[in-house]
Order: sequence, then C-alpha cells, then structure tokens
Amino acid sequence: QVQLVESGGGLVQPGGSLTLSCAASGSVLSIDAMGWYRQAPGKQRELVAVISSGGDTNYADSVKGRFTISRDIAKKTVLLQMNSLNAEDTAVYYCNAARVWTRSKLYLEIWGQGTLVTVSS
Repeated sequence: QVQLVESGGGLVQPGGSLTLSCAASGSVLSIDAMGWYRQAPGKQRELVAVISSGGDTNYADSVKGRFTISRDIAKKTVLLQMNSLNAEDTAVYYCNAARVWTRSKLYLEIWGQGTLVTVSS
C-alpha cells in the first residue's frame, strides 16, 4: 500500500516562512508528477504547485515568486518552500502524487492526509 506522509505545517506570522515536506512510503518504483494543493475554509481545493519527473514546474499565480517546489526522485519526496506568507495562504495543504508505479499496480492518483498552515499574528 502506498501512502503520502506530509509534515511541516503550523502557525506562522505574516511575512514568515514554512517548508512543507511529503514522502511516499511503500514499494514505489516511480512517480510521474508530485504536487501540492490547498483548501481554505469554505473554498474549493486548488492547485498550489506541481513538479514533473523531469523537473518542470507550474505554480498558481497567487504563489509565484513566493513558493518554490522541489523533489528528490530517489527519496520519493517533494518539498514546498513558502516565503512571504500572508493570511490568504491559510489552508489545509495536501500532497498529491500522479501515476505512481509499484511492482504490482499503477495508482493514478494518491493524496496525503493534509497539513494545516495558519498565517496569523
């Protein structure tokens, strides 16, 4: 069974920084794309950033220039470095992995359990 385990959420003051981490556990051979999504109270889940196996990245306009996504292919991890945080960044952040290959099957999509980021003074 493949799982995504997230860490790094918490409370931060406006203008501060946080780094989220997500690691895939289980007998994973490869993962095509990994990314981060977020869901604020009363809003739909939205894409924050995604990175392909080749290193291509895509960011939501609202986080461009402030957030940086990176991944370690061998360790099957993805990081989200978040700088200049503001109240609008408050949300539950979810890790996502697309097209996850194991020895026995292909998972089209796997989600983490979510980690809460609160930006407040």
